[in-house]
Amino acid sequence: MELQVANGGTVSVDEAVFGRDFNEGLVHQAVVAYMAGGRAGTKAQKTRSDVSGGGSKPFRQKGTGRARAGTTRSPLWRHGGVIFAARPRDYTQKLNKKMYRAAMKSIFSELVRQERLVVVDALELAEAKTKSMLATLQAFGTSDVLLVSDIDNANVLLGSRNLPYCEFLLVSELNPVSLVRHEKVVMTSASVQKVQEWLA
Repeated sequence: MELQVANGGTVSVDEAVFGRDFNEGLVHQAVVAYMAGGRAGTKAQKTRSDVSGGGSKPFRQKGTGRARAGTTRSPLWRHGGVIFAARPRDYTQKLNKKMYRAAMKSIFSELVRQERLVVVDALELAEAKTKSMLATLQAFGTSDVLLVSDIDNANVLLGSRNLPYCEFLLVSELNPVSLVRHEKVVMTSASVQKVQEWLA
């Protein structure tokens, strides 16, 4: 199949990558797995055994009229531990490479179907200015754009990073969340070919 290049011409792409059916369940799984992998999971609280002190029995077992107690660090007591204390957790989810690639193909195909994928010859900016980048983005009709390039471009990176809805990524940094989050995805012809080599 052929994809139109914004400033004239076409680029040939594999239908297996850019023309397959949308698998919503698989895409959802890939997005959730990616976001879960970014969680720190470092929250921690102390149980009765973690709180310092409380080693000796505060008073004898019988004869005081009080409820029996074996430690001053009981969760029922002031300065005691937490009953169901949070522990550091690993939130990462396993997603097979084959499933991840299938999800990415599904996302790219849906972007093409919804006409949200724009292919350009090159991403260039004369100077690293937010104003210049904003003027460039107006050509795409929205400022909510993901810019994808095959080579690092300092001017584009610096010009776009202060715009709240604009993101610049290399092909190697592509992820399902960034692809589905933005209104438009602008890719260079070379980056489209790299994606095709990766997913074909």
